[in-house]
Amino acid sequence: MPDAPRTQLERTAAMRSRLLAATVECLVAYGYAGTTTHRIAAIAGVTRGAQGHHFKSKEQLVVTAVEHLAEQRIQAVVRERCRLRNSPDIAGSVLELLWETHQGAVFVATMELWAASWTDDVLAAHVARVEPRVNGAIVEAIAQFVPGQVSKRELRNAIYTAMDALRGILVASLADRNQLRARDRWERAALHLRPEISRALLDD
Repeated sequence: MPDAPRTQLERTAAMRSRLLAATVECLVAYGYAGTTTHRIAAIAGVTRGAQGHHFKSKEQLVVTAVEHLAEQRIQAVVRERCRLRNSPDIAGSVLELLWETHQGAVFVATMELWAASWTDDVLAAHVARVEPRVNGAIVEAIAQFVPGQVSKRELRNAIYTAMDALRGILVASLADRNQLRARDRWERAALHLRPEISRALLDD
């Protein structure tokens, strides 16, 4: 039997998904300033008219892509959280999970939006709205493997400090684009972060 034709809702969802994925690709390849609706439509393989039907402007498209990026990052955390299960080194696993969920094109695009937000108040407002949700999802993923622990202020502070350190390293690494050097810097930072996380896990 031939496949049933897609509904209008399914076609709309598929088109929006193509446009949002193309926006991420465009942000990574050309940066925020070089991201245009024409380029996005070309990458998505759709007409400008079709793109304009779903998103009226670059601003609307990029703002929606910010939310799309947030969802992808949350899903990435969920996929990777199984690495903590039954780990003999919870602190080390937490640090490795943080590293892995901050890799790839999605996070590069996210950093591009962070930078663009400095001079774009509308974009900044949307990024500020979705970032706590993403950060909360990371903490929640960790919480599932250390029940009752992540509610402690000491552990939450240690996790957020580790994320701050990691993001600083990754932003600094954009200039030389040397992933191995960034990883070395993270491992050096992790040596200092691991005892704090371990102590927070053990403290009553």
